[in-house]
Amino acid sequence: MHSRDEIYNQLHIYLVELFEVPAEDISPDAHLMDDLDLDSIDAVDLIVKFQELTGKKIPATEFKSVRTVDDVVEKIHDLVSS
Repeated sequence: MHSRDEIYNQLHIYLVELFEVPAEDISPDAHLMDDLDLDSIDAVDLIVKFQELTGKKIPATEFKSVRTVDDVVEKIHDLVSS
C-alpha cells in the first residue's frame, strides 16, 4: 500500500467503519474536525490503525499540521514511501 489512491481508500474505510463518518461526507478537502467531527483522540486511533497496516512507526507529532483528509493521505504517503 504505497499509492495515494490506496491510502485514500483505506482511510475512507477507516473513517466509515471505525468512526461512523457518512461515506458521502468524505472527500479529499473534507476537514477532519469541522466536517467529519473527529477529535484528537480519533486522530490517534487513526494513526494506530495506519501503523498496524503499514508496520511503520508513525509519530503523532507528524500529524499536528494535518487538517484535511488529503493532508492525512499525503502524510501517510510520505511516511510509508521513505
